[in-house]
Amino acid sequence: MCTALLYRDTNGNAYAGRTLELPVEMPYRIAFLPAGRSYESEVQGSAALRYKTTYPILSVTVPFAPDDLKIVEGLNSEGLTFSALSYPGAAGPQTAFEKTKAALSAVDLGSWTLGQFATVAQVKEALANQPVLLAPLAILGGALTPFHYVLHDRTGASIVVEFSGGAQSVYDNPVGVMTNGPAFSWHLTNLGNYTFLSNVDRSERQFGALQVAQPDSGIATAGLPASNTSVGRFVRAAYYAQFAEKASAPDDALRTLAHVMNNFDRPKGISVDPRGGGGGIEAGASGGAGSAGPVTSEYTSWTALTDLGRTKLLLRTYAGLNYTAFDLGRLSAAGGMKVMPLAVLDRMAEDGSALLLEAESPAGA
Repeated sequence: MCTALLYRDTNGNAYAGRTLELPVEMPYRIAFLPAGRSYESEVQGSAALRYKTTYPILSVTVPFAPDDLKIVEGLNSEGLTFSALSYPGAAGPQTAFEKTKAALSAVDLGSWTLGQFATVAQVKEALANQPVLLAPLAILGGALTPFHYVLHDRTGASIVVEFSGGAQSVYDNPVGVMTNGPAFSWHLTNLGNYTFLSNVDRSERQFGALQVAQPDSGIATAGLPASNTSVGRFVRAAYYAQFAEKASAPDDALRTLAHVMNNFDRPKGISVDPRGGGGGIEAGASGGAGSAGPVTSEYTSWTALTDLGRTKLLLRTYAGLNYTAFDLGRLSAAGGMKVMPLAVLDRMAEDGSALLLEAESPAGA
């Protein structure tokens, strides 16, 4: 239901990749949000929290109202990234907070963090003093903000914000990876079951008097979990982030990251959950034209690659084969807020036939 990871190049520069899987399409919007925007976050029964952004934001959002865009994925001008991932078991502190303080709705964490902070350390410090509450979301059929969140900054520092068992936890994320349930701390413990993993093939072995050998390469990955469960994807993401070749140039690093994220790209129909799937997040969304009955096959709706150093966001939709790049620095010059449907990127590509027709013919051809 979502995989996020952090990749570094040979110079230590950080790049973030994430996929988003659901059994339905949400009305995603790509949004540039300039600095200086005022927000009001409200949870029923508590005082509203008002804040104003300091940094411009480039993001993938879901509109809860025409002028109320909730950030699912984004980065700010300082290289801080934010990703919301499905976590249906979310259960945070609904009443155990100081009533004298205004509460932040968890669904507004994206604009609150990206708009005001430059590093994960600043976010972690601010969250220690800011009550955050889960609220029922009408667009998700009343689900109680079923997400947890991972943030990275351009130094490669990473944290996970999670609501579980009636408490809010902010974890340092030493592997830069996040998927879905169980709790993040469980995933870190589970990595202890994979200490045998290495990217070095052991392709020859002798059993008694019999010498055997692999006919090709790749045996090193035999111990990786094969399933698309959250648990399996977490281990695979940690493996690929650890062992993928470290590129030296930023564009090469993004290409490497794109190849890494291909390992988490899920076509429709690969697994079908008769229970309904999606953890209730599909409620209120459309299965698309021609869909009939429950939609239970999760697929990769879109994939995002983020260059934290150069503040670039690359996006690819399910209907597209290519990434489209957005440069936050260039967009900041526009000044005002800019919004367009993510679906604009579907099948966006140059016409290869037209390019070939314009090419020169070889001499003597």
